Amino acid sequence: MDDLDAVLDRARELVTPDDAERSALATATQRLRERAERAIADRGVTAEVVLVGSTARSTWLPGERDVDIFVQFPADLDREELQAHGLAVGHAVLGNGHEEYAEHPYVTGTVEEGPLDAIDVDVVPCYDLEDATDIRSAVDRTPFHTEYVEERLDDDLATEVRLAKAFATTIGIYGSNLRTRGLSGYLTELLVLEYGGFRALLEAAADWQPPVVLDPVDHGTATFDDPLVVIDPTDPGRNVAAVCSAANVARLQHHARAFLDDPDPAYFETEKFPQSEVPAITAAGLREHVERRQTTPVAIRFTAPDLVDDDLYPQLRASLGGVVGLLERTGFDVLRSTTAVADGDAILLVELEVTDRPAVERHEGPPVTVREHADNFYEAYADDPEVYGPFVEDDRYVVERPREATNAVDLLAGDALFDVRHGAGVERRLQHEYEVLVGVELVDLLPSFADALAEYFDPRP
Repeated sequence: MDDLDAVLDRARELVTPDDAERSALATATQRLRERAERAIADRGVTAEVVLVGSTARSTWLPGERDVDIFVQFPADLDREELQAHGLAVGHAVLGNGHEEYAEHPYVTGTVEEGPLDAIDVDVVPCYDLEDATDIRSAVDRTPFHTEYVEERLDDDLATEVRLAKAFATTIGIYGSNLRTRGLSGYLTELLVLEYGGFRALLEAAADWQPPVVLDPVDHGTATFDDPLVVIDPTDPGRNVAAVCSAANVARLQHHARAFLDDPDPAYFETEKFPQSEVPAITAAGLREHVERRQTTPVAIRFTAPDLVDDDLYPQLRASLGGVVGLLERTGFDVLRSTTAVADGDAILLVELEVTDRPAVERHEGPPVTVREHADNFYEAYADDPEVYGPFVEDDRYVVERPREATNAVDLLAGDALFDVRHGAGVERRLQHEYEVLVGVELVDLLPSFADALAEYFDPRP
């Protein structure tokens, strides 16, 4: 047995819930299911209770107390009735639950059952359909996913899935929410099934050449531009990996190579993995980074919009992209950028290579030989007293004209900030109030943004 096999054997023990935990969760799940069935009977409506997700497929990790209960209603039921019945059942199952909204509302909450002091439960209404291609909303396809995986996953493969989930969690790429943009549970299961195990998945991922296209049942009907494409076995037009970012695909490759080269059980123990040990950043440490790098970090701080993460983070990234584009168009090169949320505030952080530019900028026109365009360019500037030129350099007209902005900080503090594309909620917050922090002023972001700044100034793969 080589070191890799020994580490994987040890890891299988780490990621497998013990008999007591399995039994307790099974008992709790059955009680929750029975509550849902009683609530359906009380409503006098036809519906079926289906257990989905990792609990249903035995791919949950020790300490993971998540139960997903789907209530399937007949396909001909009016959507408003489905929502009303679904919420009533959810509240009956979870006396202290609260409503959240995906494509339609559902009930979520935490319960205590037997020895398990905290079980996170979602009760989600959906339609009982014949085919996943007929879905009315995204949640309708989830039972099809459960059925597909359950038919193919034995106990050994379920353990391999748990290895993959733990590995993805420790390297920070587990989660299909739009904050993480990583691997969903279903995607992780499909990858393990595709390659026949965790080790084979890592060996394949280490050599991936994106775009990687996998079609488990060879029925895909669409093409995608994503770095990782896994055609949904239940829907030929859907990429299960669509949300997975190129950076997270690359992180999986990096850590697959690192683990195969140097097997370490810490990859399956989140609290011990070096990735989770980024040293805390202090005010003195932050000042040292700024002085050492001799760049100018600029943070725009504002009150974060009151949105769920799947709405908030795309808006923040859109705004960050707009700010970076504005700076680069006006001659201020951005070394790196990020966005973060903490304690009710959000920041757009850009690190500038230069903050001041000359009063004039060079602007090249078309070659003189391209007569119509050249004439238009010449006439546009010929009588402008603010420009130098037009003059001929090599084969084209050139002018030196006043620069739109000579200082990046002034640019971000002014009206130009609103000339770029922002997420709607972010723009409303910025219009109300924002603050620009420059250089060592970033210490004012501590301690709220300590984790985000530590990750930024101590970047890891």
